[in-house]
Amino acid sequence: MENNKQLYKFEIAKYLGVSSDSVFLFNKGRVALYTILKVYDIKDGDEVIIPAFTCVVVPNAIIYCNAKPIYVDIDAKSYNIDTSLIEAKITSKTKAIIAQNTFGLAPDLNELKRIADKHNLILIEDCTHGFGGSYFGMKNGTIADASFFSTQWNKPFSTGLGGFAIVTDDRIRVKFEALSSHLITPSKKEEIMLSLLITARKYFLKPFIYFQLVKLYRLLSKLNIVQGSSSGIELESTNMPNNYLTGSGNVQAIVGVKSIRKIDQANQDRRISAKIYNELFENLGFPTINIPVSENHIFLKYSILVNNRKWVFEQAEKFKVELGEWFISPIHPIEEHFEKWFYTYGENSIAEYASKHIINLPIIASVNEAYRKRIINFIEAIKPELIVP
Repeated sequence: MENNKQLYKFEIAKYLGVSSDSVFLFNKGRVALYTILKVYDIKDGDEVIIPAFTCVVVPNAIIYCNAKPIYVDIDAKSYNIDTSLIEAKITSKTKAIIAQNTFGLAPDLNELKRIADKHNLILIEDCTHGFGGSYFGMKNGTIADASFFSTQWNKPFSTGLGGFAIVTDDRIRVKFEALSSHLITPSKKEEIMLSLLITARKYFLKPFIYFQLVKLYRLLSKLNIVQGSSSGIELESTNMPNNYLTGSGNVQAIVGVKSIRKIDQANQDRRISAKIYNELFENLGFPTINIPVSENHIFLKYSILVNNRKWVFEQAEKFKVELGEWFISPIHPIEEHFEKWFYTYGENSIAEYASKHIINLPIIASVNEAYRKRIINFIEAIKPELIVP
């Protein structure tokens, strides 16, 4: 079992160009973030700056440290944090900035590093969407003080559930090793269930039953019947769930090794998938996604805005197109009681507008001609609802 994990760490390290001693494995990416915050001594009363367009598990990890998330609005084109707004949010309590890579696109890391260095802050890369991309030739996750990745469903490569952290500072690495030694090991039952879910997804999650299976999985996950991306308690409160501090299992390591060895081909397929959308939107006279020259961008999602999102999703089911809904809220998927997460609704207009109108077109590894035609017909059908960014 340990040999599988060591091999997995080696493959991650080789791809990112770091030492395998810098790689730490976890059951989920959010646990990697929490551990980073702990080893950097984020504690009661501290503040951590994050984009106001993220997943609830990010502020949760901060709150589990008794610290406070501070939200900053996003740029309307990139959906990444608006760096021009950050310094106004920095106080004497600010200890870190989380640089989220949204839908695979890295933020302006040079500017974020400048701000972090100026104010003596820790810079943490949120690469849960970004494995495989780069910024000015540097691999995502190798630029800041530390970084964390997710390998859950629909991520650049998937181990079902899973995540890892990259930490290169020797002093911090020692603290990381100490904390990691206390992580819970997934049970045999959990390993078997995860293996079955991975197999079921591979063979049965097809476009014609996609929406039905996703709804069923989310329900079972919320009821804690299966181990899902988020447990019910993570979506209802800011209390740390039982068994949150869990490490990677053997199944994740075995699947991870195979997936990383195929990542270059998968990324090439994603580029092809994105190119299909670019050509389609150009033909429709609709702007394509603008990618800065600094980026080697690997699309995780191809995101656009629409007016009537409910109707668009109904059309997606009709055309059997696997739409995603990241992020339907500034702290996805929370839609009420924002104050629990220290979020004041109305303060981040761009993020809040985007979260009401965004849909994610599928970036998939293999687009056959029949599926491509369905996507084209779907987009042509929803053209009246498209919003020009």
